[in-house]
Amino acid sequence: MGKKTVLVLLGHPDGTNSFNGAIARTAADALKAQNYEPVLRDLYAEGFNPVMTLAEATRPVDEAPLEMRAEMEQVRNCAGMVFVHPNWWGGPPAILRGWIDRVIRNGFAYGFTEKGPWQGLNDKVVQVFSTSNTPRDYELQTYGDPLENFWKTIVFGVVGAKSFERRNFEQIILSDDAIRKAWLAEVDATIRRRFEQI
Repeated sequence: MGKKTVLVLLGHPDGTNSFNGAIARTAADALKAQNYEPVLRDLYAEGFNPVMTLAEATRPVDEAPLEMRAEMEQVRNCAGMVFVHPNWWGGPPAILRGWIDRVIRNGFAYGFTEKGPWQGLNDKVVQVFSTSNTPRDYELQTYGDPLENFWKTIVFGVVGAKSFERRNFEQIILSDDAIRKAWLAEVDATIRRRFEQI
């Protein structure tokens, strides 16, 4: 029996040089240290197409494009998912939002019956790392932390999760090497703690 996989999904246009890229690589290394097989996906580098067409949206899951069925199989078989992205206009970049649209979809990750909705990802540990330039107090007071609401309530409140946490790092624009080094140490510790339980 092979190692359990964990998806690390990076949604940043510069996955090589950005701090988001460093977070994703640190998370992958921490997962390896916990004896998982991380599957690091740089969606921009892969050229992932985030657009769900009408034809795709109206077909059943088992008639989805082959590449999307492969994505769903990867999610089905993983022990957990780690999402890494910047905060753009109160949400993840379109490429990651499109991945959710096309992969975490009705009929696969959730669905509706006469007795109510069912959740398809109840067995997954989910960790989100986001970054922003807005001061934390201002974000909470002015916007109410829309990213937390999006991930915790809208997405994983619907499809379920074994456990969910999110950590936002701010203000990226004012951070120096020492601050970023401390943040990456926190990423490492968070992944080791969160994925110790599986």
